[in-house]
Amino acid sequence: MIDTHCHIDFKEYNKNREEVISRAKKKLNAIINSGATLGGNRRTLKLVDEYKGFIYGTLGFHPVNASKADYNIIEQAFKEINENIDKAVAVGETGLDFHHIEDIGARNRQIKVFRSFIDISNEYELPVVIHARDAELKALELIKEYSRDTDVIFHCYGGDLQTLNKIIEESYYISFSTIICYSDYHKELVENTPVHNILTETDSPYISPFKGQKNEPVFVEETVKKIVELKSMSLKDVDKITEKNAKKVFNLR
Repeated sequence: MIDTHCHIDFKEYNKNREEVISRAKKKLNAIINSGATLGGNRRTLKLVDEYKGFIYGTLGFHPVNASKADYNIIEQAFKEINENIDKAVAVGETGLDFHHIEDIGARNRQIKVFRSFIDISNEYELPVVIHARDAELKALELIKEYSRDTDVIFHCYGGDLQTLNKIIEESYYISFSTIICYSDYHKELVENTPVHNILTETDSPYISPFKGQKNEPVFVEETVKKIVELKSMSLKDVDKITEKNAKKVFNLR
């Protein structure tokens, strides 16, 4: 099993990060930590160096942060991403979040930053990890317009079924998190997504499948088990296919 999207660099793990990673090592074959800020990218690179062959990293800038951060900070993030691109398995997370950001100017800023990340993805032929909320169709339109045949992952997808089908038509990947353990709508999305387009994640420390307990990468097992239930497949088959998908898209050895 592989957790293809988590944030164990976040401060929520400062007191027990090593324990969280140790628990993950007992059940998972890899963790992909996603950079969401300039500092987050730096912390991600540190984790990648410390846990070579188990923790991999994507380098990006979350769209909500992109709409608010000083542009000098964003430019510095771009500079450091380019300098460390050989340590990244993808660019992102990046994308559009129109749920939390309603200001038109701030949304346009998100689009500008997203376009820059698509350019980086094209330049280095790396997959792009998309965060899209209340802007899934717009993100898809932009990636179709500007991306040059690189793999695309819609992380923690929660958009409508029509857009989901368009994403699948493009042979892009849908990453489902532990939210499918309790959200009926997300369960419906899983039912409508071919398993060969599915990746598994936790988006830790958010959306824990266990009430009152902080999420962590090892809980990606709950995502896999719920897919098994919804697809009426065996655990062995779902695990094998989703892990194969992850290894392919992120070029994991």
